[in-house]
Amino acid sequence: MDELVQKHFSAVDYVIFAVLLVASAGIGLYYAFSGGRQRTTQEFLLADRSMSCLPVSLSLLATFQSAVAILGAPSEIYANGTQYWFLGCSYFLGLLIPAHIFIPVFYRLRLTSAYQYLELRFNKTVRICGTVTFIFQMVVYMGVVLYAPALALNAVTGFDLWGAVLAMGLVCTLYTTLGGLKAVIWTDVFQTVVMFAGQLAVIVVGAHQAGGISEVWRRAQNGSRIAGLDLNPDPLERHTFWTLGVGGIFLMLALYGVNQAQVQRYLSSRTEKEAIMSCYVVFPCQQIVLTLGCLMGLVMFARYGEDSPLDKGYVSSNDQMVLYFVMDVLQDLPGLPGLFVACLFSGALSTISSAFNSLATVTMEDLIKPHFPAMTETRATLLSKGLALAYGLVCLAMAYIASLMGSVLQGAVSGLLAGLVMAFWVGIGSFVSRFPAAVPSTTAPDVGNLTTVASFVKAKTRPTGLNALYSLSYMWYSAHNSTTVVVVGLIVSLLTGPMKEKDVTPGTVYPILGNLLFFLPERYKEKLCCVTPLEDKPRAIDAQHYRMAQKESNGVLCLAEDNEGEDGEQKETKGETQAVQETTL
Repeated sequence: MDELVQKHFSAVDYVIFAVLLVASAGIGLYYAFSGGRQRTTQEFLLADRSMSCLPVSLSLLATFQSAVAILGAPSEIYANGTQYWFLGCSYFLGLLIPAHIFIPVFYRLRLTSAYQYLELRFNKTVRICGTVTFIFQMVVYMGVVLYAPALALNAVTGFDLWGAVLAMGLVCTLYTTLGGLKAVIWTDVFQTVVMFAGQLAVIVVGAHQAGGISEVWRRAQNGSRIAGLDLNPDPLERHTFWTLGVGGIFLMLALYGVNQAQVQRYLSSRTEKEAIMSCYVVFPCQQIVLTLGCLMGLVMFARYGEDSPLDKGYVSSNDQMVLYFVMDVLQDLPGLPGLFVACLFSGALSTISSAFNSLATVTMEDLIKPHFPAMTETRATLLSKGLALAYGLVCLAMAYIASLMGSVLQGAVSGLLAGLVMAFWVGIGSFVSRFPAAVPSTTAPDVGNLTTVASFVKAKTRPTGLNALYSLSYMWYSAHNSTTVVVVGLIVSLLTGPMKEKDVTPGTVYPILGNLLFFLPERYKEKLCCVTPLEDKPRAIDAQHYRMAQKESNGVLCLAEDNEGEDGEQKETKGETQAVQETTL
């Protein structure tokens, strides 16, 4: 290891890191003892549906801006150039589609869990499958997100590994359990500011030391790191305009369209309009984050050129490159290394706190409440807090399991199962297929994780058969898997008999073609199946959903006023309780 490993943080750096943790915990305590004091599931899980556009949009940004991404994007740019920046082209449709298709459906149905929609649209089995899959994915993910940055920090600076893991895990569990979603969102806002400040500090100081941003750009151009528009349609190429700009749309839809952590933020908005606006606000923020990552990678290249610290053995993986660079650039400026570490762990905190809260929500709404419909609000709220606490402890356990794994590796029902099988098949096959037949005289260093892996060995012949499938660019994984789900689901539906229009719950199908072909008379649109069966009301519950879907929501829609149906008998006190109970069809 290089001499830089022997350097330790100054007292000021530790103070800045401690301030991050104390401030995050303080926000949680504030919302635990103010307002409604988290006494209802509505407040604890959905922030009383009272959040405005700005905090929601910044929380949307922070949720998946993890520490892995902060470390990964600059390393990718340093190794392979700015082609990765074209991912920003996918952000437009990747946020526009959720804003105008997903949010109106989810918001007007007054859901709490995104998987409640699956029961309304299909059946309870699909809902449970979606819930269990999400829980499994997030439990594994949050352990890696917590452990990976702490491991990289420990390797480069000697920062205590398990001290960092425990500090982050326990503080995050504290403010998530006590303050609920409102605390999670406002800590996300604070942590987003810290992330921007930390990255900007490194870029400004690094560019200044390199001779200015123009000199950084010149060196990057001379080093072939400024990439043009690559229109190669080959899906096996890791990064091209098509893999990033088109494949990235499906990735964005998975993250911002249907992921429970993001859907929960949309549903916490005061109005549907503010939920939609949060998608518009997060678009330029995403572009700024992507640009900062690219600039940091270019500044790294301007400092080291082709003489990579990884090649020289100063670090052992790509995950450690950025931290090595930060300590190298900021070593004579006490406090700034601590600011970047605060930036790094802000990314981790925002991601795992969202995971805790969303996991508690789906477990409560999808797995517990349907079996205990008579549970009191007080007991349900207490149990939700207990679930958040339990998932916090599970996260620490997963971080320990991740430490045993060594390095961080790249890692309807028939349609869902087929999609999962294909996802595991392609992902595992892609990893295993790398081991046999090494190319002579080529040394590939440890390539780190999925977001930072670089193609060091160029194959002389195009892969064929299963190897071609395994060589598919990771940016196409979401598109490949979602297409498998839809195609297999459609085939099985056709073979077993499609669902009749009158049996489709009103409000669960968005009339895309009907809106696109608005100029056609209604009778033609009906023949083209371009209208949603909203006007069919075979059951009173469907009539209620019909009114919910048609009415412009103002964030305070209660079914009590709409519940004077054909029997006129259900007179609940809380509209939200009724909306949630209706999902048990």
